[in-house]
Amino acid sequence: MVLKVKEPSRILFLAIPVKVYLNFFTGELAQLSLSEYHVKLLVFDPDREEIVQWID
Repeated sequence: MVLKVKEPSRILFLAIPVKVYLNFFTGELAQLSLSEYHVKLLVFDPDREEIVQWID
């Protein structure tokens, strides 16, 4: 909420490790929640230190 007030043009992404994405965020309930609340994801591989996917 603070960023929404202070910097309304900023786009926020939730950063999650690829294993968490594959084990949880690909499920039906998680996908419905992401869609309902317009959550944007940044999926990363912590071992390789790289971004795997941006999900808008």
